[in-house]
Amino acid sequence: MRKPRKNYTPVEKVAILRRHLIDQVPVSDLCDEHKLSPTLFYLWQKQFFENGSAAFERKNATSDGQLHRTIAALRDKLQRKNEVVAELMEEHIKLKKELGEL
Repeated sequence: MRKPRKNYTPVEKVAILRRHLIDQVPVSDLCDEHKLSPTLFYLWQKQFFENGSAAFERKNATSDGQLHRTIAALRDKLQRKNEVVAELMEEHIKLKKELGEL
């Protein structure tokens, strides 16, 4: 019977990588200790270095971008609602004229 896979959190992955990079623990020892394949370890290391620049990005810059996207989406939604309301009012006035109420 197979054991279920262990899903490591990002914090756990960084801790394992840190032990190798800072404490100079050999990859083979870490893989044996955590029951990892070396291929998986090196994949984590590759992802860590490829996405490492994100750690130095300003967090406000990303939140500002998100804020601008949210504002643009809300403006589009409001515009669509205004168009629907205008169309409904036009039909309402047309019906009132046909019934002689206006």
